[in-house]
Amino acid sequence: MFKRDKYLNQLIRSRDNHQVKVITGIRRAGKSYLINKIFFDWLVENGVDVTHIIKFSFDSEIDIRKLDSYLPTESTIVRVVEGQNIINNRKFMLFIDDKTKDEGNYILLLDEIQNLDDFVRVLNGYLYLNRFDIYVTGSNSRFLSSQVDTEFSGRGNRIHLLPLSFSEYLTGTDLYKRDALDEYIRYGGIPLVELQSNDEEKAKMAISIYKETYLKDIKNRHPQVEENNLHTTLEVIASMISTPINPTKIENTFKSAFSIKLSNNVIGNYINWFEEAYLLNKALRYNVKGRHYIGTPYKVYFEDVGIRNAALNFREVDETDIIENIVYNELRYRGFNVDVGIVTIKKKTDRKDKNGKWIYADVDTECDFVANKGDKTYYVQVALTIDTLEKKDQEYESLRNIPDSFKKVIIVKNEGLHYRTREGFLRLSLLDFLTNIDSLDW
Repeated sequence: MFKRDKYLNQLIRSRDNHQVKVITGIRRAGKSYLINKIFFDWLVENGVDVTHIIKFSFDSEIDIRKLDSYLPTESTIVRVVEGQNIINNRKFMLFIDDKTKDEGNYILLLDEIQNLDDFVRVLNGYLYLNRFDIYVTGSNSRFLSSQVDTEFSGRGNRIHLLPLSFSEYLTGTDLYKRDALDEYIRYGGIPLVELQSNDEEKAKMAISIYKETYLKDIKNRHPQVEENNLHTTLEVIASMISTPINPTKIENTFKSAFSIKLSNNVIGNYINWFEEAYLLNKALRYNVKGRHYIGTPYKVYFEDVGIRNAALNFREVDETDIIENIVYNELRYRGFNVDVGIVTIKKKTDRKDKNGKWIYADVDTECDFVANKGDKTYYVQVALTIDTLEKKDQEYESLRNIPDSFKKVIIVKNEGLHYRTREGFLRLSLLDFLTNIDSLDW
C-alpha cells in the first residue's frame, strides 16, 4: 500500500493540541484510509488502548444503523441535504456516551463529519470536556481553510490531503522510476485508480470516479444545473490547464466550438463549484516587478492529473501541460504558496520614432511559478524539453529579467544530471525534482 508519511506525521504532531483536526481534500484521495487505517494502526502500535479509539463513518450504512437503538422514537436520518443523509446528533452523542464510560481520554476518528447534524456545535462540546482528541474528515465546501477557522472559532486545525504525490506513489509500485512517471502522468494519484491491475481498468476507474463521484456530487448540491454543460465546462478547462483563462474566454469557446450559449456568470459559478469540490485550484498571476496580483485572467490546475485526463476521456494526454500541473501540485504538497509569475520586459518593436530610433514596448513574459514558503522564494520554469537555442531563450527569458536574487529553477522532463547554468539557474530533471524533497536547494 502507499505510504502517506507526511500526513501521518502531521497527525502525530497535532495530538492532544485541544483542536479539532480537520482532514480535507478531494473525495477518493485517501482521507478515510489515512485516519482509519494508517493513523489508527500507529496509535495502537504506540500503546493507545483500542477501546479508547472510537471510529465512526457518517456515510457508512453499517455505522449509521448502530444509532437506531438510541432514542428509538426519533429518526436516525433527520433530513437529506444535497443528496446526503444528515444524521441525528442526539443519537450520535448517546452512542459516544455509551462507548466512553471508562475513565481516561478518548480519541474520536470521524469520517465525513459534514453529514452529522449541527456538527460544529457537537464537536466544540466534546472539545470543552478536555478528554477527547478529535480527528474528522470532510469533502465539501464547508471545509475550505478559511471556513474551518470560522466554524471552529480558531479551534480547528486543517490538514489538506492531496492525491498521491509521485514519491508517495513510488512506495506502492514495483515499476522503475521512469516507467512509474509515465504511468503517473497518465493516471495521476488517486489511490483507487492506481490500485487497478492494468491500463484499461485504471482508465475505467478514473472515468467512473470522475462521473459517478465528482460530477454527481456537484449535481446533488446544485440540482438546477445541466449536467452536460457542467461536464463540457470542465472538459474545456482540462484542455487549457497551461493557458490563462477567465469565464469570458470559456464562454467564447462554448460558442465557437460547441455552439452552446452559456453566460460567463454561469461559467464563473461552475468554476467556483469545481474549486469547492477540490477538483480545481486557481493560480493567480503575480507581477514580479510591480509586486501586485493581476485579478484576471488566471490559470487553473487540477487537484489530480488523472481526473483531468478522465474528463477528456484520455484523448489528450499532453505531457507539456500535465507536467506543469504535476509540478504545481508538488510545490503545494511541499507547503509552498504558488502563483504564476508575470515579468514585464522592454522589447524592441518593428517601429521607429521620428528621430529614427527603435521604439520599445512593455511585454509580459511568464515565469511558470513563484513559490513562497516562509522566507524562501523560488522562481520555477517547467519544460518538456529544451533542445534548441530558440527554446532555451524562450524558457530563460522571464528568469533573466527578474531583478531580485531569489533562486531560479528550470525543471525539464527529459533532462540528465542537474547542473548550474552560466547564469546561475539550477536545471534539473522532473524525476530528480519529484523524488528529492530538497532538490530546489541543490
